[in-house]
Amino acid sequence: MRAITDIAELREIQLSILQHVHDFCTAHDITYFLSSGTLLGAVRHGGYIPWDDDIDIYMPRDSYERFLQEFTQQGDYMLFAPHTIRHYYYTFAKVVDTRTLMVEDETQGYEIGVYIDVFPIDYVPDDMALRKHIFDRKRLLYKIRRCKISHTNPLYSRTAYLCYKYLPVSRGYIDHLISKLIIGKEPTATVCNMTEAGPGIGGCFPAEAIAQSVDIEFEGRTFKTMAGYKTYLERTYGDYMTLPPVEKRVRHHFEAYRLE
Repeated sequence: MRAITDIAELREIQLSILQHVHDFCTAHDITYFLSSGTLLGAVRHGGYIPWDDDIDIYMPRDSYERFLQEFTQQGDYMLFAPHTIRHYYYTFAKVVDTRTLMVEDETQGYEIGVYIDVFPIDYVPDDMALRKHIFDRKRLLYKIRRCKISHTNPLYSRTAYLCYKYLPVSRGYIDHLISKLIIGKEPTATVCNMTEAGPGIGGCFPAEAIAQSVDIEFEGRTFKTMAGYKTYLERTYGDYMTLPPVEKRVRHHFEAYRLE
């Protein structure tokens, strides 16, 4: 193995994955959007946020499900997702470069290559009281799930950790409950990333923002994002064109290797 020590090399691997996903989605009429810090970087910096080192994309639920079914493995790029990979750690999909290895503190013992994150977007209730109820249940189920798969205590409370860890239900059943809760069957006027990595209740945004896609430049290449990206960024980051204070411009530590 050869260690990847330069963030530029890590980013180039991620960009190659994103380009492959873009080409696949274009060929198969699957909708995706640059999202989160990746979209913010595209709008504010024309590429990566200078201190960032990952790539996130969103897909509407129907496109996400089609992507899980149709992408599988494309050469050196492999899809990792719940219900498709045995003992999968995360609650959302990743497209991975199988020629690499990432070592991450939160997933001790779980091996995965350099990746980009793929998040589904789901309808959520327009009624705030009902939405809050769903978010509260979602938070609890994700806590239980994390305790089921973690080798360390991810909670502040050891008692809660032990209760959730040894609750006599399988992780598969917890995943089933999560799916039933977060996948909205009926369209509403509001959508959100409802995975464990998703935002809080304030991060929901109008469904009309994802009604169409537009081209956007990222690191000198053209990709897709939601037509209503300004509304999404305002909901997510507030005054998104203003740089955060220097002390909050924190670069993630990464440990990655090429499997040579």
